[in-house]
Amino acid sequence: MVQVLSSRVLVRPADPERSRKFYGEALGLAVYREFGTGPERGTVYFLGGGFLEVSGRATSTPTPTVQLWLQVADAAAAHEELVERGVAVLRPPVREPWGLIEMWIADPDGHKVVIVEIPADHPLRYRP
Repeated sequence: MVQVLSSRVLVRPADPERSRKFYGEALGLAVYREFGTGPERGTVYFLGGGFLEVSGRATSTPTPTVQLWLQVADAAAAHEELVERGVAVLRPPVREPWGLIEMWIADPDGHKVVIVEIPADHPLRYRP
């Protein structure tokens, strides 16, 4: 078995500066570290228990089979804040049949991002 010590999701944007504005300003993710210089620098953001690295440049469109899942305390408040920041919401918060409240947005390259609230009565909130 491989012992994983750390992990991160890598995003290769078509326009790194545009993506840094989206993740850093529109979503308000805190910067963990940056490397390199100028517009081509890499930026790593905190994602709760993980990290998101925005670096390099994409030469093709994103795959729909990879999506980002971000848990928040209050999806309705996140929706309001993101709309105020000009983020296009693909689908507002909806309680799904499986009990989670989900809202969908996309980053500037079209990577799908699901914003998830786990309600107080959901089984993920407690362990028997």
